[in-house]
Order: sequence, then structure tokens, then C-alpha cells
Amino acid sequence: QAHLVESGGGLVQAGGSLRLSCRDSRSLAVINVNGWYRQAPGKSRELVATITIGGETNYADSVTGRFIISKDKRTKTLYLQMNDLNPEDTATYYCRATHRVSGNEIWGQGTQVSVSS
Repeated sequence: QAHLVESGGGLVQAGGSLRLSCRDSRSLAVINVNGWYRQAPGKSRELVATITIGGETNYADSVTGRFIISKDKRTKTLYLQMNDLNPEDTATYYCRATHRVSGNEIWGQGTQVSVSS
């Protein structure tokens, strides 16, 4: 079973940057780590960015132009570079993977990002 490990969250001032990382610690071939989501207090989990196996990216309108999703295929590590952060970006950020055969989703434990004004 996959085990997603996230890192890189923290507290930053508005206008600052953070980079999140996520990988499957078991490095299973059937697992495709491919997306970042976030959930702010009192709100539903929402898509932040996804990346396909072919490298196509998709972003939420609220982060387009500020965030960049990328993946190191060799290490199977997924990254989210977050620039020009603002307090509205404060949330728990979750890494998502999908099972290549079943299509089931696997989620990381979440990493907290807090942006002060």
C-alpha cells in the first residue's frame, strides 16, 4: 500500500514563497502521485494543481500564475512551488495519488501552510 509523505509547509509572510514536496515512500510502480489539494478551516477540500503523466498541468484559477506543479520522474517526487503567497492561501495542503489499475485515490496526511498578512 502506498504511503504519501509530504513536507515543506510552514509559516510565511504575505508575498513569500514555499515549496511543498510529496512522494510515495514505498515507491510503488502502480502509484501515480499527481495532484495537490487544499482545505481551509470551515471549507471543502479544493483542487490546487494537477499534473498528468505526460506533464500537462492544470491549476485552480486562484493560484494560476503564482503556483507551479512539477514532478521529478526519477525520484517520483511531486512538488508545488508557491510564490506570492497571500493569507487566502492558508490551508492544509494534501498530496494525492491514484492507483494506475484501480483508479483509487490515496491521500497524504497533509501539511499546514499559514500565510500572515
